[in-house]
Parts: sequence; C-alpha cells; structure tokens
Amino acid sequence: MKVSITTHSPEETIAVGEKIGALLRGGEVIAYRGGLGAGKTTMTRGISLGMGLGDEVTSPTFALVNEYTGGRLALYHFDMYRITSAEDLETAGFYDFMNENSVIAAEWSENIADELPDDAIFIDIARIDDDTRVITITGDERFEAIGDRHFG
Repeated sequence: MKVSITTHSPEETIAVGEKIGALLRGGEVIAYRGGLGAGKTTMTRGISLGMGLGDEVTSPTFALVNEYTGGRLALYHFDMYRITSAEDLETAGFYDFMNENSVIAAEWSENIADELPDDAIFIDIARIDDDTRVITITGDERFEAIGDRHFG
C-alpha cells in the first residue's frame, strides 16, 4: 500500500500526522526518509497529538531519542543520523523501546535499513518549497483513507 499527500503548510503536515497517530495501535516502527528540514519532526508532532501525547515534540538530534509518555501508547522519537551499525543501534537501546505499548518514529531510517522490521511503516517526506511537502506513506492499509482529498 502506498498513499501520497501534498501539504502546503506545517499545520497541514501536523494534521496528516494527527490522522496517522490516531490510527496507531502500538508495536509500530515508523521509518522516516527525507532530507534536512523536510518536516520529520513536524510530522512527529502531529503523530504525538494523534496519540494523545500533546505537541511538545522536539528534534532528537542531540538527545538521540526523545520519549513521550502519558497517553494510550508511548512514543519514542529517534535520530539515526549518527548510527552506523547494528552495534550502535543496540547501544542506543533501540530494541528495548520496541514493544506493543509503544511506537518508534525513526528519523534518518536509511542508516538502519537492514535492522528495520519487515512491517515498518515508511514515511517519505519531500520538501518542494518552504511550505509544500509531498508525503508518501508505504506499508500499511490503515493509512489508505488519508489522502490529498483531505489536504491542500
């Protein structure tokens, strides 16, 4: 399954994330792909809102992982930019966070492609201009109902 959505503002990107977050059941790994400034953290802010965790999401660049708890599920937001091996991933505690009561959102997932579960949900974000993003979700039929007819 693959669905593409075009958003024209950070608020619309957050709204897409909210719809995704509301559909999550736990145990999912969201694998982001997209360049610097694409909107991965903005999307995660929406996912957090959809999960009932609020919008106090910040980039995990300097922390490696930010934890958001207190809702029906926990959200663990990873930055994999500096992860270069399975050993690094293990040291970061990635596998310890993977369970049925949590969701992992991994930025720079390209760096851990070989370690992602087979059922990972891929979210590719392409920056078109300062406000416009093309978001492509691959991997789960739950997200088919989210589409351009809702945004932009």
